[in-house]
Amino acid sequence: MTNTTGKPKTTQPRVFLFLQGPHGPFFSELANRLRETGATCFRVAFNAGDAARWKDAASLLVFRDPVPAWRDQLTRWIDATQASDLVLYGDVRRHHAEAIQIAKAAGLTIHVFEEGYLRPYWATYERDGSNGNSKLMQISLEQMTNALNRTADVPAVPPDRWGDLRMHMIHGALYHWHVLFRNQRFPHYQPHRDQTVAEEFRLQVLRLLRRPRHMVERWITTRRIRAGGRPYHVVLLQLEHDASFRAFSDFASQTEFVDMVIAGFAGGAPQHHRLVFKAHPLEDGRAPLDRTIRDTARARGVSDRVHFVRGGKLAYLLQAARSAVTVNSTSAHQALWRGLPVRSFGVSVYDKPGLVSDQPLPEFFADPMPPDPNAYAIYRQFLLETSQLPGGYYSSKGRAQLLRHVVDRMVSTNDPYDLRLQSRETAAQQLRVVR
Repeated sequence: MTNTTGKPKTTQPRVFLFLQGPHGPFFSELANRLRETGATCFRVAFNAGDAARWKDAASLLVFRDPVPAWRDQLTRWIDATQASDLVLYGDVRRHHAEAIQIAKAAGLTIHVFEEGYLRPYWATYERDGSNGNSKLMQISLEQMTNALNRTADVPAVPPDRWGDLRMHMIHGALYHWHVLFRNQRFPHYQPHRDQTVAEEFRLQVLRLLRRPRHMVERWITTRRIRAGGRPYHVVLLQLEHDASFRAFSDFASQTEFVDMVIAGFAGGAPQHHRLVFKAHPLEDGRAPLDRTIRDTARARGVSDRVHFVRGGKLAYLLQAARSAVTVNSTSAHQALWRGLPVRSFGVSVYDKPGLVSDQPLPEFFADPMPPDPNAYAIYRQFLLETSQLPGGYYSSKGRAQLLRHVVDRMVSTNDPYDLRLQSRETAAQQLRVVR
């Protein structure tokens, strides 16, 4: 067992209890690596998709009960397994949020994985929480500056691809196939999203089938925007069911956000400027974004100045953009790295003074305030030295790279952020003593 500081109470081997992870075999492979350190690993399966990718059936814990029984069952499993650590992907879905509360009270160390804040070729590993619950929310740029081992003269170039998108889509489709056709052992399973399992599976398949047509449409639209010779602003859309959008913003739907942005653009942007809505690479059509944008632009009298791009590479659009607007998408990092002004409207780990503009939207579109390049270099480097690990969850190459780094972080008694902040403070104290 561990206390809330993450320091072991005894020298007994660690016991890791896994909840839901990213689609694919990452959690199973991670457990195998942790076992090599002498640890024991268990996995809770909430549905057949969870169970299918866990290779060790003897350590699989099946949750078959209604949702209200989860808290008591988890408490019993923690006691029965003598768990010292809780591992999960994302921290806001109901059973994960409740599990974190229980684990903290029991003194477990909590390991949270997320998509990379500096995606696509990084993954996020933190303790206790991520996104709006991340410890980054309480760490100032001044603290980051004092804690850095080094500050890069030129921050690492953000790649222009969102990881291995094809494998992400395939793993997602396989996961939902298992839940749809092999879920008899889980009669009370409820998905954490609004859609039924059958609808999720249908959307996954349709997205794969429509991908060739969407690629052609995207190429034509993007080329027209870049060749048009007019200044344009990019809106970084998110999935409406995305955890960050739902948990850490005041918008009930993408429609509300779209209407606000188009109203601000119509009220402040010069007449020759254009507005480009860029869909998330995994947008599956459950929300009629293209029609919503088209109808709203027409109602605001700017239909000839507003465009919609479905997925694809973001870098090509950002290279010539004037600014970026988002709720709290991590894609804003690519805009910040390029020195583009960013306006965000939700809780995000990059919402720091000197990085994100706080101008009203009409003023932002008229004359956007750019980020402080030195501040962003410090912020980015701090993340690269703490929570951002190279690799990814979906391709075999990305998993191998990520596993090479993350196991040592997980078995360490120190939180990545605390370790960096405390080590620099300790060094400063030692220097003062010498002097």
